[in-house]
Amino acid sequence: MTRRLSVALMSVGGLVLLSVALVLVPHSWWGVLASGWPVLVPVAGGLATLVAGVLLWQRGGVHHEVSAAPTPPNRQVRPLPSWVIPVGVALVGTVTWAAVTWLQDSVPAVGDGVQRAQLRVESIRTGLTIGAAVTGAFALLLAFRRQQLAERTQQATEYDAGEKRVTELYVKAADQLGSDKAPVRLAGLYALERLAHDNPIHRQSIVEVICAYLRMPYTPPDDQPTPPSPPDWATPVVATGDSDKPAVDPREERQVRLAAQRILARHLRPTTPEGQFHPLYWGPKMILDLTEAVLIDLDLTGCHIHNATFTKAHFSGGAWFGEVTFSGGAWFDKATFSGDSRFDKATFSGDAWFDKATFRSGAWFGEATFSGGAWFDKATFSSSSRFDKATFGSGAWFGEVTFGGDAWFGEVTFGGGARFGEATFGGDAWFGEVTFGGGARFGEATFGGDAWFGEVTFGGGARFGEATFSGDARFDRATFGGGTWFDKVAFCGDAWFDRATFSSTASFDGATLGGARYDGPEPIVAE
Repeated sequence: MTRRLSVALMSVGGLVLLSVALVLVPHSWWGVLASGWPVLVPVAGGLATLVAGVLLWQRGGVHHEVSAAPTPPNRQVRPLPSWVIPVGVALVGTVTWAAVTWLQDSVPAVGDGVQRAQLRVESIRTGLTIGAAVTGAFALLLAFRRQQLAERTQQATEYDAGEKRVTELYVKAADQLGSDKAPVRLAGLYALERLAHDNPIHRQSIVEVICAYLRMPYTPPDDQPTPPSPPDWATPVVATGDSDKPAVDPREERQVRLAAQRILARHLRPTTPEGQFHPLYWGPKMILDLTEAVLIDLDLTGCHIHNATFTKAHFSGGAWFGEVTFSGGAWFDKATFSGDSRFDKATFSGDAWFDKATFRSGAWFGEATFSGGAWFDKATFSSSSRFDKATFGSGAWFGEVTFGGDAWFGEVTFGGGARFGEATFGGDAWFGEVTFGGGARFGEATFGGDAWFGEVTFGGGARFGEATFSGDARFDRATFGGGTWFDKVAFCGDAWFDRATFSSTASFDGATLGGARYDGPEPIVAE
């Protein structure tokens, strides 16, 4: 409505300015105009054409995303107000009357009566010509509106037909996903992929359909070879006893699921390996919901995802999330990673939840960036875990985490607080050159191997109360900027604090020593 009103005001304003300009023409020009009145008609037509061209240019300048489907009409049709025609007629009459009156008054009082009569006739003719030009401009605007309505009607017709076709293809592809034959299910997936690529407005809904398919219960097959197919009369049936429906081969289903994963990954990568824009990219606002999904060798390296939910998901085989960007939240709570999991250089712009996740093999988070909070509470790392050079912009929670292998946190930056309370380090714990911008909490943590905190900077308080160091504990050249508490800590091995700096209170009350070497602050009070 605002756009239509602005166009109407521009048209009326242009006509008013044109009439004023014609009225203010000097008297000496009217003789020329009277003799060359045929020129006025093309001039007026040219001005009207110019106005219409400007309007069309503004309309064509609206950006629409490339799509094979018709776009929906961009505005609602409203009837022409009833006052437009009377106002237009009155405006034309007013301009014509003003032009004729002015020209009549401008006729010079020289010559005989016949000459003056001829001049008056010419002035009337010129005034009527001006009125005709204004009428033509007004009629041209009405014709322009009529053309717009016709185009919009055609656009709406094409859009309705396109939506009907999209719906039919969508329903057919969804039906194919329910087939018991793997090739049919594959055809359904690729049909959905093509449909989403040609229709940007339907991409998210189609992604949700593919994710829903991956969330369906599935048990990956073992590595044993598939037995030979039985004869037709002995076709296996599903366990439910439905004799009319053949059993789904888990190996064929594996291929279908791998295809679904590749489709998602292919359209979530914004750039090619050469760094160019990827023509198959579907945009940064895609949302994945793979709750409780069984994912096989999932590779989302370099993808850009808005919100991603992998709660209770089972990653069979490897899980590659290297250089992934999560622009929203990322949920991996209670997920199970059976193979290696790689989050190298991943970017978590929102909060990231890995609490109670299980990593049965190696886990790599090297150079990852956590801009929001990072929750790893009660997570289990059965093998080695690496967080080298990772950045935690906000809080990092590793409470009650179990590190079965070595834990590498070298050169990590914790911008906020870091909580490792009651964590268990089964192997060596490497925190060399780590920066704790906020408080660091290791209360009741258990270090089964050596613990390396050399050159660590504790910007806030450092709490190790009741922690147990079964191996050597090294705090060489560490900087403790706030209060430091090692109360009731058990140093079972050697403890090094060479050149460590304590800027505030350092309490070691109740700490016990079991190694041959200790060079920390006094006092040490044995229990």
